[in-house]
Amino acid sequence: MSCSDIEPIFTHAETVSCKEIQPNIFEVTLVYNPSAESGNEEIVHFVEPGQFFMLRREPSQVLLARPISVYWAQVEGQQWQVTFLILLKGQGTQELCSLSPGDKVSIIGPLGNTFPDPEMVMHKKAADREICIVGGGIGVAPVAGFAATLAEQSYDFYAGFKSGSYGLEKLKAKNLVVTTDDGSCGIQGMIPQVLDAVTLKKAGYRVVYACGPEPLLAYVQEICGEAKVPCYLSMESAMACGMGACLGCTIATTEGNRRCCADGPVFPGEILLFHKKAPGKKIEVVEKKDDASVASEPDLRVNIAGVEFANPVIAASGTFGYGSEYRPILEVNRLGGICSKGLTLEGRPGNGGIRLKETAGGIINSIGLENPGIKHFVDHELTQMRQLSPVTIANLSGSTIESYVEGAKLLAQATVPMIELNISCPNVKAGGMAFGLECNAASAVTAAVREAAPNIPLMVKLSPNAPDLIGVADAVRQAGADALSLINTVQSMSIDIYKGRPLFDNVRAGLSGPAVKPLALRMVFDLVQYLNKLPESQRIPVVGLGGISCWQDAVEFIMAGASAIQVGTATFANPRCMTEIIDGLTAFMKERGYQKLDDFRGLAQI
Repeated sequence: MSCSDIEPIFTHAETVSCKEIQPNIFEVTLVYNPSAESGNEEIVHFVEPGQFFMLRREPSQVLLARPISVYWAQVEGQQWQVTFLILLKGQGTQELCSLSPGDKVSIIGPLGNTFPDPEMVMHKKAADREICIVGGGIGVAPVAGFAATLAEQSYDFYAGFKSGSYGLEKLKAKNLVVTTDDGSCGIQGMIPQVLDAVTLKKAGYRVVYACGPEPLLAYVQEICGEAKVPCYLSMESAMACGMGACLGCTIATTEGNRRCCADGPVFPGEILLFHKKAPGKKIEVVEKKDDASVASEPDLRVNIAGVEFANPVIAASGTFGYGSEYRPILEVNRLGGICSKGLTLEGRPGNGGIRLKETAGGIINSIGLENPGIKHFVDHELTQMRQLSPVTIANLSGSTIESYVEGAKLLAQATVPMIELNISCPNVKAGGMAFGLECNAASAVTAAVREAAPNIPLMVKLSPNAPDLIGVADAVRQAGADALSLINTVQSMSIDIYKGRPLFDNVRAGLSGPAVKPLALRMVFDLVQYLNKLPESQRIPVVGLGGISCWQDAVEFIMAGASAIQVGTATFANPRCMTEIIDGLTAFMKERGYQKLDDFRGLAQI
């Protein structure tokens, strides 16, 4: 009976154990009863090496389950016990790597095919050492599980790791060759140093099985082609369903696109088409040295419109109060800057009714710019903000050009270090349309504020709801903006299904949080790409925001070309996320050998 004859199941498994066996490598064992939810004790169920499961912790903070290859599986009575080796990479795998005994995991599987029987491939009974198996990093798991089903000493096994080794305990190889990048185990180096086409021929291998990172699999395909030895490669691709429905995990082959989940993950090597990397900017990694100059901390400072920030992490307007509110639980003075709550000329009570609604991946807010007014801010809150180390940025809002101008004059008289001009507010004279949605209106309010506060650095905050965001950005740049920040919240709404009416009094509200991050990143990327086409003297800095919640997000925005980033909604979920982003940026720069932000700013621009 083949894998294709066995239907996968969707059920819940229970955690037996979860332990870290190498830094960031976890061995997780789950147990489940295939017939538990169906009630059908006659269900036919097998788990084969090379297959995978879609795993998702219950409850979970991620939307998608993660495809994890089977390392080892055994059945005891009605229950299957399956072990996985998991590399901690992101939120989904972090949840799986922090399981405790008894924790529940939703599972779909087993999915995919398995490695073909060597005797079927070679059309004869396998002789000693005619089988070659190659595993790289976490890719060792499925091939090690497969090797454990073969006759003892009927194969040679090559395993490559960055440091240390794991997943090799069940092997009974004739020859086991281990390589490590750092020389901590086995031979120092990588798989190509111990395995090439000449080795394949000389050893008399008749078939090769491999799993690992794509460059390793491309190399195995190449040397097997030279040696005229068939190979079977277990591929990896991002997946949503795992069932072959969404087509999000297709693999390019000589036979057309094939689904990694349903047609694979194991494919004959000769049909695979590996992507050649397009030419781009080379990422230079500085080799680590022992001298004190290289050991110094990376320089995270950034200059925006003549204002020096200690680092590129800025608290976004409307999410951090005036800074002092978070002092009891956060090292506020470590931040690069703080944007005040949105300020209007006169104080505002804000919107009535419900103001917040949590949604998938974010929140919808209808606060309505509640604030004490600019005069009160200058007399009270501004003093508090200036006592903090981060750069104070006053977020200026209004409903008419006149109210913007009068507010700007008061802020200029108080010599605030920087103004962030919020042009997403309704323009009363334009029938309630936000200034930032149309080029002429955006240009007019920017020019007026520029004239009212000629000596204050002016950053204009752009709305993602503008039909022509680039046009608006260019209009405010020409009108005197010194910098641009984007994106503000995305217009959205929610409906109370029990009352049959919009949840918010104002009907429409603003969506923020991780859900908008890909949209925000794209807009920042597009704007920087446009600005880069202008003469250098006409370019202005861009500050990116929208869904940033971790240092990896910050790196993405900086690589897209942002000079700095703002963090908003993420602070509600993790009040220390901004200092964690600073620490993460520092560690990333050390690891990559970057001494300053300019070393990788705009790296992704094409």
